[in-house]
Amino acid sequence: MKKENKVLACVDQSRFADYVTDYAAWAARRLTVPLELLHIIDRHPETANSKDHSGAIGIDAQEHLLTALSDEDESRSKAAREQGRLFLNRLRERAVAAGVQSTDVRQRYGHLEETLAEQEDDVSLFVLGRRGESAEHTQRDLGRHVERVVRTLHKPILAVTEGFTEPRRVMIAFDGSVVTRRGVKMVAASPLFKDLPVHLLMSGKESQGSPKQLEWARKTLESAGFDTPAYLIPGDAESVIAKTVKNQEIDILIMGAYSHSTLRSLLFGSKTSDLLRSAKIPTLLLR
Repeated sequence: MKKENKVLACVDQSRFADYVTDYAAWAARRLTVPLELLHIIDRHPETANSKDHSGAIGIDAQEHLLTALSDEDESRSKAAREQGRLFLNRLRERAVAAGVQSTDVRQRYGHLEETLAEQEDDVSLFVLGRRGESAEHTQRDLGRHVERVVRTLHKPILAVTEGFTEPRRVMIAFDGSVVTRRGVKMVAASPLFKDLPVHLLMSGKESQGSPKQLEWARKTLESAGFDTPAYLIPGDAESVIAKTVKNQEIDILIMGAYSHSTLRSLLFGSKTSDLLRSAKIPTLLLR
């Protein structure tokens, strides 16, 4: 039996959830697939407010403490589920108002990456915020979860920023790699960006084969009916991409993501994270 394709939006209880929902609803409409809003409750072990934590207590006291801990945990779980239910219902109403009638909501206990990986076979596009609940209390411009999720999954991931603007112009940061060539073919075959201009930008260190690779990408997209301005601009990729995004008023950037190992990123930093910070717009990440 053919598995259902859907857009899966991962939301937490922060103001960023509204923007994730808006972009996910836009994508579901364009792809004509159902939308699912997923809220993951991360269960953290809690310590009871008992005065005696020495372990040197009698059997009856131990049983009482375990019962109290269990009751407190159940109470917290019930409150979290109810709060999550109300939160998801509000987002569902928002998605329906945006034109997505087939909108489902789901709550799961678990860890973010593992839970999303379990859903991957049924998903055509993931949508998540670059920042989330924990980032509301920090100055980070990129949530800690983004790299972990992108490295775990293999489907395209739309990482969105604060605020929603219906996309009018798209740009592919093309480097001739297998990943970005696959991305060009994906865009050409998908209704997600149909009737939108798709700009092509090749930057970084220029090679002898760069013009030929860029021409292949341009012809592939134009053959699929896209208006495809193409630019070959040598120089620092991060600076060139950020400048071109601003000059061409690009609304969504498409690029390959985290091609190097986690260890290399720890030692030398991540080019993907740097580009995400500099672009300032929603980014479709390809693996």
